[in-house]
Amino acid sequence: MLTTNTKIMSAAIAGGYAVGAFNISNLETLWAITEAAVEENSPAIVGVTPSAIKYGGLRHLAEIVKVSAESISQPMSLHLDHGKDLETVRDCIDVGFTSVMIDASHLKFEENMALTKEVVSLAHSRGVSVEAELGRLVGIEEGVVEEREAFFTNPEEAEEFVQRTDIDALAIAIGTAHGPYKSRIEPKLDFTRLKAIKDRIKDTLIVLHGASSVPPWIIEKATKYGAELSGAKGIPEVQITKAISLGVSKINIDTDLRLAFTGAVREALATSPKAYDPRSFLNQARDTMKEVVKGKMRLFGSSSRAT
Repeated sequence: MLTTNTKIMSAAIAGGYAVGAFNISNLETLWAITEAAVEENSPAIVGVTPSAIKYGGLRHLAEIVKVSAESISQPMSLHLDHGKDLETVRDCIDVGFTSVMIDASHLKFEENMALTKEVVSLAHSRGVSVEAELGRLVGIEEGVVEEREAFFTNPEEAEEFVQRTDIDALAIAIGTAHGPYKSRIEPKLDFTRLKAIKDRIKDTLIVLHGASSVPPWIIEKATKYGAELSGAKGIPEVQITKAISLGVSKINIDTDLRLAFTGAVREALATSPKAYDPRSFLNQARDTMKEVVKGKMRLFGSSSRAT
């Protein structure tokens, strides 16, 4: 059943667990998430980015998610991830998205806040929850600690931001990054900063982006069959569980699904050279992604939590 991020995340914070937000751009990824939610009896957040909308079509993606949500009893939300403007937010709400993220973190503080307030006014009037971002995740090639810390979320600014915008959830930057890390610096989350932010914003829900763990077995499979991913790594799982214990209730996962899809398709095509029916190797990709999603649900503590 389709609901909002706020309802899903509020239950998570009350229960001491987090819920995965899994990005999709095709049917196979959605099926993997839906089947995992049923098998683990877990809530799930389905994320759609502007680039996915460009690839798959807004209405197409919205409709398949709504059909999937209606077919199961576990709570599921349809969430715009990293929306950049009011027009995109409005379009998503019009086709049935239940939650939206406005990412104006590239703007100056006051500009970020002004755009976020516009989104909150629009979304809340339609019963849609809002996530915003303060601080920025570094790119996968940035490896200098001082550079990374310059982008981290400031706890004092976070407090002012949530008070003045009335957002439901805040995505913070404490050391994660989008994509598989390729750096000499080992990923390390700033838990002191996380605790300070949580203490200041209290009931506002906290989101962690760029939190894929890049499991070695996925990298091994992909590279075995030709992928060039040397040096790829992610956030250690022990750091993810600690972040949850300190108040994170939504964790975004995209890279791990892409890597699982890539590895499975490469393996299927390499080991079955006569294969020509896309369904044969796409099914293998779906099943591999499903195992990744199920593993995340167990790690985050959302398994058996669907109500």
